[in-house]
Amino acid sequence: MLFYPAERIALFIDGANLYATAKALGFDIDYKKLLALFRTKGHLVRALYYTALAEDQEYSSIRPLVDWLDYNGYTMVTKPTKEFTDASGRRKIKGNMDIELTVDAMELSEHLDHLVLFSGDGDFRSLVEALQQKGKRVSVVSTLCTQPSMIADELRRQADVFIDLADLEEEVCRNPAERAQRDQRDAENDYDSDYDMQDEVDDLTEV
Repeated sequence: MLFYPAERIALFIDGANLYATAKALGFDIDYKKLLALFRTKGHLVRALYYTALAEDQEYSSIRPLVDWLDYNGYTMVTKPTKEFTDASGRRKIKGNMDIELTVDAMELSEHLDHLVLFSGDGDFRSLVEALQQKGKRVSVVSTLCTQPSMIADELRRQADVFIDLADLEEEVCRNPAERAQRDQRDAENDYDSDYDMQDEVDDLTEV
């Protein structure tokens, strides 16, 4: 990673995309460690996490994650998911946050030197280019270590720096022992108020 100590940095996290990437790599992200890592790279101005919520459900599995992040250094940007039926009659959930992330990045860029985008979505290539034209540096975090890779080639080429999430595993990976202990508590108590932060809604990773 290439960062300068005096840089004003912000993280823009496409929640569903980052979850899918970490899942494909076979590890869970410790969001506390992730925040701590980038605080050592420069002046971290903001860490924004984008995700859609199924608000019509009595309980959303992602809601505890949203609440935890909101109280632990992240700025949460959410909107309700939309449910529809495709041409083959299958139920689909739509929760795309691209517009919200793009607007925030452009607006906040006036106060930043370096923007870090956690997504492999090729639709963000134009955003990265626009930020670079404003004199900003943009790093993109995703991975090439899966088959197929999780990052669009055009986005990787446009970025000033590509950071492979696989290379950050030791620094941001959640301790497997903690996961095992939590799973054991779940089995014994049939309920665990200490939320497993990786239980994102899988449907959101498909949009």
